Amino acid sequence: MVPPRRPPGSGVGVVSVSCHTVVVMLRTFTHLGLSAEEMDRLGCLWGKSAERGGGTVNLLLSHMLDTAAVAELAWDHYLAPATREMLDRVAGDGRRFFAWVCGIHDCGKATPAFQRQAPAEAARLAAAGLGWRAGVVTAQTSREWAHDKAGGFLLRTVLKGTGGWGRRHIDWVCPMVSGHHGVLRAATQSDVTHAHGDAHGRSAEWKAAQAHVIQAFTLAMGYESLAEVQPVELPARADQLTLLGFVVMADWIASDAEHFPGIPDLADVSVTGARRRAAAAWQDRRLGGGLRTLQPTTETDVVKLRFGHDARASQALAVDTVRTMAAPGLVFLEAPMGEGKTKTALAVAEVMAERFGLAGVFVGMPTQATSDPMFTNVRAWASQVQPGAEDGAVLLHGKRAFNTEWKAMLSGDWTAADARFRSVQEDADDCCNRYGPADWFLGPKRGLLAHLTVGTIDQLLYAATRTRHVMLRTAGLAGKVVILDEVHACDVYMSQFLKEALFWLGQARVPVILLSATLPPAQRAELAAAYMAGAEPARLVALPDPGGYPNITCVWPGMPAPLTAHTATWRPDLPVRLRVLPEPAPPRGTRLTDAQAEQPVIDLLDEELADGGCALIIRNTVSRAQRTYRELAAQYGADTVILHGQLTTAARADRTERLLAQLGTDKDTPRPGRLILVATQVAEQSFDIDADLIITDLAPVDLLLQRIGRVHRHEGTSRPARLTRPTVYVTALQPSLAGAPPRIERGAEYIYGRHLLLRTTALVLAADNTGGWAVPSQVPELVAAVYGETPVVPSAWQADAEKAQTEWDQEQEARREAAAEFLLTRTGEHTAKTLDGLHYASTQARTEDHLAAVVRDGDMSIEVVLIIRTPAGFTTLGGRPLGADGTRVHAHLDTLAGDMMRLPARLTGEALDHLSPLPGWSSHPWLRSTRALVLDPTLAGAVGRYTVAYDPSTGLSYTAA
Repeated sequence: MVPPRRPPGSGVGVVSVSCHTVVVMLRTFTHLGLSAEEMDRLGCLWGKSAERGGGTVNLLLSHMLDTAAVAELAWDHYLAPATREMLDRVAGDGRRFFAWVCGIHDCGKATPAFQRQAPAEAARLAAAGLGWRAGVVTAQTSREWAHDKAGGFLLRTVLKGTGGWGRRHIDWVCPMVSGHHGVLRAATQSDVTHAHGDAHGRSAEWKAAQAHVIQAFTLAMGYESLAEVQPVELPARADQLTLLGFVVMADWIASDAEHFPGIPDLADVSVTGARRRAAAAWQDRRLGGGLRTLQPTTETDVVKLRFGHDARASQALAVDTVRTMAAPGLVFLEAPMGEGKTKTALAVAEVMAERFGLAGVFVGMPTQATSDPMFTNVRAWASQVQPGAEDGAVLLHGKRAFNTEWKAMLSGDWTAADARFRSVQEDADDCCNRYGPADWFLGPKRGLLAHLTVGTIDQLLYAATRTRHVMLRTAGLAGKVVILDEVHACDVYMSQFLKEALFWLGQARVPVILLSATLPPAQRAELAAAYMAGAEPARLVALPDPGGYPNITCVWPGMPAPLTAHTATWRPDLPVRLRVLPEPAPPRGTRLTDAQAEQPVIDLLDEELADGGCALIIRNTVSRAQRTYRELAAQYGADTVILHGQLTTAARADRTERLLAQLGTDKDTPRPGRLILVATQVAEQSFDIDADLIITDLAPVDLLLQRIGRVHRHEGTSRPARLTRPTVYVTALQPSLAGAPPRIERGAEYIYGRHLLLRTTALVLAADNTGGWAVPSQVPELVAAVYGETPVVPSAWQADAEKAQTEWDQEQEARREAAAEFLLTRTGEHTAKTLDGLHYASTQARTEDHLAAVVRDGDMSIEVVLIIRTPAGFTTLGGRPLGADGTRVHAHLDTLAGDMMRLPARLTGEALDHLSPLPGWSSHPWLRSTRALVLDPTLAGAVGRYTVAYDPSTGLSYTAA
């Protein structure tokens, strides 16, 4: 017999176990007919080493039962009703099967390749008859034959043999084990060799011990045999990936040594004890929650119920239409800026959640800046739907630490939150597998698992990438309503990831609400087709024209036909006057000075703002905005403000807050007598300001209309007499007097392409001649004209337009092909039945910065903290001392967060090579991975071969040295 491993003086052992529990476990072993020697072997197989088990070894069977117990609590208090219903369909008894799948994940640890990693246990294993040849089973072997791979092979062998399972269920269940460390790869020849060699355990004793681990665990979970575990239905591939995500989640929770300390004696291992440990951990971490007590809202004005005012016609139409859907599906809400689409979407989400058994929402926004106000809106809504639910909301983006509301929700040092998480793997370095206390959802890759989440659309797009732990993102989206705002902003590259995500969401029956003010018809059709390809693969969907604006379009599996409806907007059309402000052209062979380039704008503002007023100038690039600002500031002084992405986090947040107060709906803040805001595309979306006049660079018509939505946006605003008619001037183009194609500013062409800009220019010049556009009623026809196939340019431009379209088509196809390399599903594999091999040629994206570059088709960009070096040491941007090596940071963490900024992508390579954290940051959990951009007292510095300078007014500028 193997001697007991109780600490001295411990009496009954680490965990107190009732006599009834011991009897139950003994009955399990008796049922298996285990001899004393065989029970000794079960008592030697460890699952968590002393290092990972809080100083005491945790037996393998104990960890498996712990994980299963966590899964039972997840079923009872976390999973959405829709997810539970899916598992019931698949397994008959979904709860028991869910617990079994989660617990069986680590069966592959019953192999020499894994057990050799705890040298202190080797002698005990050998004495029990479970030895190995040390020269054959090495550290290299352990890396090659990791326990996830070994477990998949072992489970397949046992289920096929004594389990008597059919192949189709073996094929989808075994990846739940082989993929639980985040990667699903097909077996290699090396794997086959290890599976039949010493690394896996070739002796009869090893094979028996492995079978006994699986059988003992299965009986402990209440099954009479492995055959009884066999599912009754093959789940969709998306449901398999969701289930695997929850396996990973349960494993990580059960790997916390604080709540699951080691149990070294088999006599102390029990289901009851595991459930008691799991219950304590679950309560301490507050892992339940979600919208679990939704009340029926039939015949109720949900908008009035939640937001305190009667629903507008478009809002009532959306809610009533969604109530007719027979199953979860895809909903397009298209309405003009200011129509209240956010409130509509949340009202629709509540109706869907109540009808289809869902417990949360994810709201994806185009940018970090737009995510912050949405976070506030979602929390306010959740507090009305289910008081207290708002406390569980999670904000998902890289700058959330600077969000005032987010910081107020957290206690203690927010920068140290991630330090409380570390790897749960014995056979891997510390990486992204993490666990922690009550703030469990704050770890990387797991934020979506919270029931109420708001972040950038990137969070959803990451779920469409072939990356490690993608199943956690899939599980996080399951049982939710997904809301995506401003979807028209996704270009062709990002749209590939959006369509891939919609395919998986459709297959998983996750309802999706897409919001847009300016969605091209072709894009609407593509997105609907992608969702339905997952939800109902055999069906081709042709979307009818909505017929009006605002409108709603719905598709769902089993529908008789797509459902569309429209109504009138709540406010009358705005007759926007469009004028072209020609871009000045230099004489041949010369260049314009900055003053000459901006003189037309200055002349226009001198005239239009003679009696005061608030003007918004939108430039397509930061450098162009900085040039405009400098020239206007010299003319108008403090009346000029600039806003763009190359400001520090604090500067951008402060300016945004001030501008929203001055030009927004806040009646307590007086509107400036004169204000000129120079901005980039940051003013294009979800920026609720009201300008008397707009000057904008040319952009594709949908984006141009977004910019136009900022002119005379709010009713009741007092304006100077000469600015009472909404007017927008379009520049960055120079019409040709001879009727030839226009000259378009090269920065605009570089960003947007000549094809769409030529077609948009044709509409702008026509509007200049006829007086303007009626907004919003003309929005759909304008967008359809530019993005459609019908010729819209003058005949004299035709040759140029055809050439531009050919180049555009080629570029778009190239970008589609570039995206395909990273998509979750490889070409031709959307009809696969299991997850085996899903991660073949997967993307090695190590951080969210890498992932963002993958889904946004750009060079990776990174964030840095701006630091000043003085003779006395380092200081913050505002002069607060940090010491000679930067160690004095604790009192200045908020300041340092505010001094962060994202570098232009062009500087990324040089920044990775030349920038690093300050020496004194090496032990700080947040700053140790944060690069410092060190500037001299004049705020100048270098990033590799680039000379950089930061101006508190204009932001960062750079030139190649």
